[in-house]
Amino acid sequence: MAASISKKLEAFSRKEGEISSFLVYLLLFIVVYEVFMRYAFNSPTTWGFEATTFIYGLHYMFGITYTDLYDGHVKVDIFTSYLPDRIQNYLKIITNLVFFMPVMAGMTIWSGVFAYKSTLGQEHNPTSWAPPIWPLKILMAACFLFLLLQGIANLINDINRLKHNEVNNEY
Repeated sequence: MAASISKKLEAFSRKEGEISSFLVYLLLFIVVYEVFMRYAFNSPTTWGFEATTFIYGLHYMFGITYTDLYDGHVKVDIFTSYLPDRIQNYLKIITNLVFFMPVMAGMTIWSGVFAYKSTLGQEHNPTSWAPPIWPLKILMAACFLFLLLQGIANLINDINRLKHNEVNNEY
């Protein structure tokens, strides 16, 4: 049962990453439009820079879960890479439980609180364009939740590897 939960969480992370990757096309369009307006007509937009910042931020936030799915985050494994696979797997489980889960749970909860307060106040960015930023805060909280769920999938997979002796037993 835990393995099927893990597979479903991973499928969600994969699909979320694939869909959100298309944000780069919107980003590209806005940058090209802004450059064209600025240099061809000497008429830059008031919203171009801010819109690209928001879209890039969303692209980044949605991408962290997809990157975690494929174990693509930067790690400092200078010392642990010399350890046997079984011990490395134990260390992955311990660091997931001690560091990753509490931090991501906290980030999910607090970003949710910020999103809730921002939504209640219908918060807008204090700039000349003044776009609403409460939807972005909701999406940011959702992205932290997605990363937490992917961390749960990783934990399940690591525990299953130990249970089924899928790591080398060298000592």
